Amino acid sequence: MSSSDRAVGGDSRSAAAEPPRPSQAERARTLLEANGVGTLCTIANEPAGYPFGSLVAFAALDGTPVLLLSELAEHTRNLHANPRASLLIAEAPAGAPLAGARVTLLGRCSPLAASEQQRARSAYLARHPSARAYAALNDFKLYQLEVETARVVAGFGRMAWLSAAEWQGARPDPIAPTAAEIIDHMNQDHADVLPLYCLAFGNLPEPKSVRMTGIDRLGFDLSATTSSGARSLRVAFREPIADSNDARRALIALLTEARAKLRS
Repeated sequence: MSSSDRAVGGDSRSAAAEPPRPSQAERARTLLEANGVGTLCTIANEPAGYPFGSLVAFAALDGTPVLLLSELAEHTRNLHANPRASLLIAEAPAGAPLAGARVTLLGRCSPLAASEQQRARSAYLARHPSARAYAALNDFKLYQLEVETARVVAGFGRMAWLSAAEWQGARPDPIAPTAAEIIDHMNQDHADVLPLYCLAFGNLPEPKSVRMTGIDRLGFDLSATTSSGARSLRVAFREPIADSNDARRALIALLTEARAKLRS
């Protein structure tokens, strides 16, 4: 359990502690699973010693990035001389590119063992079906980046280095695949109830408008426009959730609680 998970014991109403969020390692693993394109940085042969960045496609296999690389590519030639590399994976919020979460994975990038080839190939082609023609060519081979450490930036003031053990021990957030759908549904179909969360759990002045901006297994985030300016609020679920059905039940339970609190 991370320090953020321990913060409020699942109770967002505690004024003495910050509501829990997924750990930095969980956030980083979620980014890996949610994306399929990143920037691979290798150490150049020519000009010698310079960092060389190139756009690559990847798939995640048990937390390990798998890449299909051409033996003719500059970055592959660099890896043969020096396997040390990094892979940058980033969100790209519209209008605010530096506001998104990102993670840089560092380790050694080398060809996959024969025993892992079939499983890795299946994972890669499931993520990138259009690469099937390239995968059949003799000069394309599967590589893996063995993560030795990672640098994650999950927002302003929220950044950390992760060890290999922290990286491998974390799991992607189970809500991530349906988070955008849940957020859109709440903002479009239930915008009228979002202010109740703010009033009951945030002690905010009467909000003029409220939007849900995020949701994960531990809680959800709101952005409110009030008479005193923009305010943000984190509301924790009573218990971690695992899927969209859990999310629906948890949101309804908190809404029922909010209404009861506001009536008292």
